[in-house]
Amino acid sequence: MYFQFNSASALRGKYVVDATFRAYATWSFDCNPAWVDLERTDGISSGSNWPGPGGPKSDNSWDQMGDRHVSAGRGTACSPEQPNQWIEFNDNPQEPDENLKSTVRNFADGKIDNLTLMLKAKDESDVTAWKRFDDNAELEVEFAYQPGVPTRHGIWPGNIGGDPDDVQCSRSSTDPVIVTRTEPYVQASAQTKVEHNKGSSEGSLQVEWLMERRTTDGSWAASWSDYKPDTGWIPDGTVESTKVPPRTDRTTYRVKARTQSHWTYSGSSGDLFSSYTPWCYFRIDADRPTPPTVTAVTGGTYSPCLTDSCPAQGGPGVRGKLHFAGDPDIVKYEWRLPGMTKTTFTTGTSVDASITPLLAGRQTLQVRGWDSGGSGEWAYVKLMVKTAQGAIGRWHFDDYPSGSQEKLAKDTATEGVIRHNATLQTDGTGFSSLARRGDADRSLWLDSTDPAKQQGYAATATPVLNTSESFTVSTWVYLTDASTNRVVLAQPGNAANAFSLYYSSAYKTWVFNRTDQDKTNPTYIRSLGEQQNPPLKVWTHLTGVFKTEGEDGLPDTDPANDTIQLFVNGQPQGQPVELAGTAATYQPWSATGGLQWARSVWSGVGKEFFRGRLDETAVWQRFLTQAQILEEGTLTETEAPATEMVAHWDASASSGTALSELSNYPAPGLALKGGALFKETPQLLTLNGTSSYAAGSGPVVDETGSFTVSALALANSAQLTGKPDGHTVTLAMQQLGQETSWALKLVKVADDFDADGKPECLWRFERTRVDAAGKKTATTHVSATAVAVLDEPAHVTGVFDAAEPFTSGDTTSFGKLHLYIGADEQVDPETEAGFTDPQQGSGELEIGRGRTAGGYLPGSVASLRIYAGSMESRQVAERVLGEELTTE
Repeated sequence: MYFQFNSASALRGKYVVDATFRAYATWSFDCNPAWVDLERTDGISSGSNWPGPGGPKSDNSWDQMGDRHVSAGRGTACSPEQPNQWIEFNDNPQEPDENLKSTVRNFADGKIDNLTLMLKAKDESDVTAWKRFDDNAELEVEFAYQPGVPTRHGIWPGNIGGDPDDVQCSRSSTDPVIVTRTEPYVQASAQTKVEHNKGSSEGSLQVEWLMERRTTDGSWAASWSDYKPDTGWIPDGTVESTKVPPRTDRTTYRVKARTQSHWTYSGSSGDLFSSYTPWCYFRIDADRPTPPTVTAVTGGTYSPCLTDSCPAQGGPGVRGKLHFAGDPDIVKYEWRLPGMTKTTFTTGTSVDASITPLLAGRQTLQVRGWDSGGSGEWAYVKLMVKTAQGAIGRWHFDDYPSGSQEKLAKDTATEGVIRHNATLQTDGTGFSSLARRGDADRSLWLDSTDPAKQQGYAATATPVLNTSESFTVSTWVYLTDASTNRVVLAQPGNAANAFSLYYSSAYKTWVFNRTDQDKTNPTYIRSLGEQQNPPLKVWTHLTGVFKTEGEDGLPDTDPANDTIQLFVNGQPQGQPVELAGTAATYQPWSATGGLQWARSVWSGVGKEFFRGRLDETAVWQRFLTQAQILEEGTLTETEAPATEMVAHWDASASSGTALSELSNYPAPGLALKGGALFKETPQLLTLNGTSSYAAGSGPVVDETGSFTVSALALANSAQLTGKPDGHTVTLAMQQLGQETSWALKLVKVADDFDADGKPECLWRFERTRVDAAGKKTATTHVSATAVAVLDEPAHVTGVFDAAEPFTSGDTTSFGKLHLYIGADEQVDPETEAGFTDPQQGSGELEIGRGRTAGGYLPGSVASLRIYAGSMESRQVAERVLGEELTTE
């Protein structure tokens, strides 16, 4: 009999201390006890026959979980009576071949895709050993919470207090936090790896710190360590802090933290430790400037919050002033706000500084003074920024199912009282099931193969935007034909279009333009995309911004201040284009026509029709900052970004010489090469590790934006044994020149071997940048912290979040890598996961082969999936592992 557990969702983030399997015995052949084995096998299906699939070991044998010498279920036919009863299997310490606890632990950690257990007689040829069991088996697990990497970790240079999120941390040893007292406070928040019941506390935790100082020769030496609380334990999410004993002035230090999780069970106890946080660097210098004070300026728009609640003021993009004052020897002030790509300096000892918040809500302004010796301590000041006007038009294009004859796309915005519904025109329009927000979503279809139906468009009856004032237009595009100009959005006047967002076949890139006047032969003023020949048949987020504001962030009537700028996947394309400076005849003018999708209109005639799909369009009667554009592009749903699977290669559904692609998108199948073949049950793509791989044309996703790539694969330990340290094999990759734009890899580390005598390896997700010759100029990667389990299927998921900020020195940039093994994120404190300026891959997409010699994967691959959008842990569990995390 078989029992298959397909979901370990209830065990995510938990450390298995003990495991017991129970099966309910209902019949035995006779009254004499016989041996029953509990074995682990590979997965089963409706086509499995007894004795079923082989086992997970390299020789295909079953793995012993336990055995029992029992007889039950014969009732009064035996003396004494043998009623039906639960038979329990639990590791016997005297029998080292019993692996139930360790196997369930691997299942909980996501190292095993599913857990299939088989009950069988130890000797199947002995009919007297045959038994029957009910189908209501149970797996009981005793667990402790896995510790997670602490959050809110860093330094309080002065007295501790304020918002715990304001704790300071610099990842740069050359730009450390400046501390002007010799006894700083350190802080960290204890964490469990997964919060299963949001809002509740769990775990028996401690926070531990380790501090080192830089010596005169540049090396690091142990300086201090501590843990909190001093006695007892704290639950998940508790913020702990402690004062560091006096340290040496004019010395640089670094500190990191980890969470300890304690457990006791059946007379035993143990401790688990998370990975350390990245180092936080700080320098003690009592002569540096102390934190400055920040006060309001009369008529300056913004006032610092003096309590937890304060009035909202200004708005995103609205300029204001605040007064900075500090030590008398300060020569300048450095400050920054969330969303800024760099800090700003204002010269003087006591100054009125101009600030422009980029996001609404409670924002933290950081300010520090500089004297002749360098920078001082940061001051943290809260500002409450008014929520800006929302979108005045928003169209999801999910009003009707795919194939519907309906032609209405509803405006779902809530700003204002007038709604501008759009009407789909001609038989060349409709609703498509290929849409940016996932399976249940729809998009605007404009991709007929019939030339007579390739002039479809949608339009509102009246103007949506006043194009003479600041506005922003944003939409997702899926372009299938770049043979001519393809307009995405436009709003026409009597003769010309006030603006157009489109693909230019002449410039071979995306363009946002304005015309100087509403006339038959206008002058075009363009903001051009930086990437030529963007990929077709991928989802890309486009935004066009027209801005009339002056330096104070307030509207003015001087056309000399008017600018336009194109954003692609949230990234600005070049500098803002000054309209009057480009065309002396420019005047801001207001288009009188309705908003157009998929065409421009010249003197009443439609042209430049789009081919493909459009989705998630929104327009604002104001300019959006980059931070707001990035926020819009994440398409957040239920507190997580929306994702759409755009490719799915599955070995179990394949045959012949190609790995089949199962999504509804036009991704190609991958041809088997170099001896790659299908075998095993269930069927897998088997790779020999020396020459075999699968390949097809790529890319299938816009890699300058957010995306997720996930594979279910097994790496063979025998073929990795004996390879040199650092030997790297590639699970999957997208070609970019002579390198890869992204890759999932497995790296052998050191000469260490695990308890089974297998080499130690780490999974890795990396991104690469190349020069004009296609040679590598930069690489960023994030490595797993957990050693890879070889000879077992593993879900390996790489995520690039193009909208996520990360800090490097004094510059805030966007674009961060993440790696998940199973549903557990691997946080490597030694990895700088930020990746700015991502490039688009081209050429082959491959499984099992890298760009370096000898980089072939030995093992097998079950599937590879690619998604538009960045996943987080819960989505990886739900969409990739096919399970839904439960609330306990």
